[in-house]
Amino acid sequence: MDALITLLPGDGIGPEVTKSGRSILDTIGKEFGHNFSFSEQHIGGSGIDHCNDPLPSNTISSCNESNAVILGAVGGPKWDNPNAKIRPEQGLLGLRAALKVFANIRPVQIIPSLSNASPLKNHLLKDVDLLVIRELTGGIYFGEKKRNKSSASDLCIYHDYEVERIIRVAAKLAKTRKNKLCSVDKANVLETSRLWRDITTKTMSSEFPDTAIEHILVDAAAMYLINRPADFDVIVTENMFGDILTDEASMLSGSMGMLPSASLGESSVGLYEPIHGSAPDIAGKGIANPCGMIGSVALLLRHSLNLNEEADLLEQAIYDAIEGGARTADIATNNENILSTDEMTNVIINRLKK
Repeated sequence: MDALITLLPGDGIGPEVTKSGRSILDTIGKEFGHNFSFSEQHIGGSGIDHCNDPLPSNTISSCNESNAVILGAVGGPKWDNPNAKIRPEQGLLGLRAALKVFANIRPVQIIPSLSNASPLKNHLLKDVDLLVIRELTGGIYFGEKKRNKSSASDLCIYHDYEVERIIRVAAKLAKTRKNKLCSVDKANVLETSRLWRDITTKTMSSEFPDTAIEHILVDAAAMYLINRPADFDVIVTENMFGDILTDEASMLSGSMGMLPSASLGESSVGLYEPIHGSAPDIAGKGIANPCGMIGSVALLLRHSLNLNEEADLLEQAIYDAIEGGARTADIATNNENILSTDEMTNVIINRLKK
């Protein structure tokens, strides 16, 4: 297979983990006879510094011409002025809109030997294997924003078609698993959530009548993710709730550095990124955990390139590396030999070559 991948290293630890992602793709290409080529572009703070634009036109063009897009991270203290007219985060939001990726998929799985790295007790982590589907291009993040000296407002809007399409994605994924879906909202307070629940109920009953559907309020869902996480299988929710809940769920796995994500739309050009953010406190130290990025590459292989065997083998390589004792600083709990970003990447590469 020939494929063009746009790389957006971005800010903070983004360039370090993006380097790991490229190394993995180079290995997959050599081992399986694929030809992956790369186009590296600016986004976020990097875009502001080099082009005075968090989402330069060259970046958008490259992404639209590619088979898939890999993003490192955006943001950091250098650009952390809430009153600035241009901010790194505008690049990420603009990219999602430009690529029309509306479904963010975040798997959360527990590798047994990392159970001690989680703040939860081990018995609560048994059998945790869940998938969060977050609506990505609607809601309060994209609504009209106003501010004056004494007040501010952010408008939250959802349309019926936005809810319908994300529910269809989630329900189709649920059918490949345990065939049960949990929809998270705040329908006791918010009109957008009441619409969300009504459209979800209608869509599920008419299109997925054999899939079990449960509605849970977001505050209860946050609690249940801590005291009974294994009860969940596939969760679907709106943009802001999904953003918050998946960061919470990342602690189940022991570290935010472990979690990958895929942002998908109607085309096969997906956006793939770890959920950990730019982590400026460790940027440049070579100690970032690359597993979230490498897991995102596995999602890229599966969803954008239809290379399911390669994706499965890569996910197994991550699992085997961790079970074999490989640790970066964020997931070390005892006296393990702590590996750098590059060293952890190489351990996974060696597993792939076996």
